[in-house]
Amino acid sequence: MQPNEPVGAGEAWFREGFASTLRAQNQSLSTVRAYSGDLERFVAWARAQGIGGPGEVDTKVLRRYLTYMTEKGDQRTSIVRRRASLRSYFLWLVERGQLTESPAQRLSAPKARSALPKIVVREQLDHLLDEDWGEDEWATLDRAVCEVLYGAGLRVSELCGLDLESVDFEEGLLRVMGKGQKERIVPLHRRGLESVRLWIEDAREDVMTSDSPRAALFFNRRGSRLGTRDVRRILDNRVARGHVHPHALRHTYATHLLEGGADLRVVQELLGHESLTTTQIYTHVSKSRLQKVHHQTHPRA
Repeated sequence: MQPNEPVGAGEAWFREGFASTLRAQNQSLSTVRAYSGDLERFVAWARAQGIGGPGEVDTKVLRRYLTYMTEKGDQRTSIVRRRASLRSYFLWLVERGQLTESPAQRLSAPKARSALPKIVVREQLDHLLDEDWGEDEWATLDRAVCEVLYGAGLRVSELCGLDLESVDFEEGLLRVMGKGQKERIVPLHRRGLESVRLWIEDAREDVMTSDSPRAALFFNRRGSRLGTRDVRRILDNRVARGHVHPHALRHTYATHLLEGGADLRVVQELLGHESLTTTQIYTHVSKSRLQKVHHQTHPRA
């Protein structure tokens, strides 16, 4: 194998080599799965068109593929991600010397709509955090999970990845592993810390099994580390009226911070956003809420 030859070069499309590079770059598991899955779908389509390898692909072929996926019902966000996957893949081939230029370099895709994120209405938030859910171990878990999601603005995957040692009760901080394996420190309010302490001291060991990962902070009913689907079930069971997506608590956290006067760059750091542009969407959410309140309450609105 030549020095620049991708792993798995015996396979015409170098799919495993591409996936191996993504993993070596410490990309998140979800990103590796998404990009690998996008490549698998493209290769399957290309082979059906009689295309035997990446050297036979040009920009027109890629445009035909994105058009095909759009006609199949792909949403704009999916098309944008597929384009990003293909651009990353063909650039990787160029860097490995398998292609002289990338056919995806000038590939255009429809812009994703920047829909405003939904936030949790006050009635739902009060029910979620203030109602008496009982005192059994699962009620203790559910409350701690919800308090941390809203109180620290974590992504669901970040919450599920918390370990016992992630919590600093003395300083009131959480050590969070975010996207791209980037660690950040996030404060957690007193009630959130109290709910986590109660879970650790009164319930955690009661639900552990011999196979439970000893380091994990939260467990599901099988004794495994809490998963994203488990978190969705918790919210579905605990919200009295309507559905609340776990990520909506993160949106609500950011919106409430900005409405309370927090600096945008502080919110960016707390959320773990690489780009300030990503955080700025919450300023639009705040403005839209203020406009709604003004319209509903001002005599001349």
